[in-house]
Amino acid sequence: MGLLDGRIAIVTGAGRGIGRAHALELARHGAKVVVNDFGVSLAGEGTGESPAEQVVSEIVSAGGEAVANAADVADFADAEAMVRQAVETYGGLDILVNNAGFVRDRMLVNTSEEEWDAVIRVHLKGHFATMRHAGAYWRAESKQGRPRAARVINTSSGAGLQGSIGQGTYTAAKAGIAGLTLVAAAEMGRYGVTVNAIAPVAKTRMTEGAFDTSAMALPEDNSPIVAWLASEDAGDVTGRVIEIDGTVVTVENGWAHGPSADAGARWDAADVGPALRKLLGEAPTPENVYGT
Repeated sequence: MGLLDGRIAIVTGAGRGIGRAHALELARHGAKVVVNDFGVSLAGEGTGESPAEQVVSEIVSAGGEAVANAADVADFADAEAMVRQAVETYGGLDILVNNAGFVRDRMLVNTSEEEWDAVIRVHLKGHFATMRHAGAYWRAESKQGRPRAARVINTSSGAGLQGSIGQGTYTAAKAGIAGLTLVAAAEMGRYGVTVNAIAPVAKTRMTEGAFDTSAMALPEDNSPIVAWLASEDAGDVTGRVIEIDGTVVTVENGWAHGPSADAGARWDAADVGPALRKLLGEAPTPENVYGT
């Protein structure tokens, strides 16, 4: 029996790279998959291609079940229709893997308003829109006495956790996804839904132009962790961000309270510097990701 037999999944941005690997892995474990891809370039421009259909063909050829979806994940109505497609095609929805996104890398002072809006829209709004409609479906099912062991796996990034020079917009979007994951986990838990995020490292068309990818893991190296998080066995894991780098998985601790000081009364500005410098000296020093 497969890990995901009988379970129904949506994977966004599944036409290429990490999303494609996720879709194939979920299908390999027995899930029926709605393969979503809007068919855009690395910068989010239309290409006229239909990579989702290609992934569906791979899944079907291997004996699995899948259908294609070309929705814009950040379009509220499209996201709702995608959830409805899963329900109407396969009779329900159990798994949502949010992966769709693109980059428009610029130093902050060179970033245009349009570039900011486009990247925030596809990553952050794209996660919100799909979770909003999937969550509404799961809430309705729960109220009707048909709770589902539902799973959401979002996609953050090391950029969203530690920052990345030249990727301010992408960093902000991915950090927002990590925060949204925590809120969604707390709110949807009452319906039996777990919500986690991964921060994958892989050689993809998104990373090849920005970094030395010669030592990076392959997209499919991330997918077994996603498959397990999507399973019924993962019901006790929620609200976590998990970084995946090849064979290494790391549970991220996120922001945590460090050393503190209490002035006992309203702070005097002259006292802030010495107190804060003392606290900073006591706090652990984070790795300087920029090497300066």
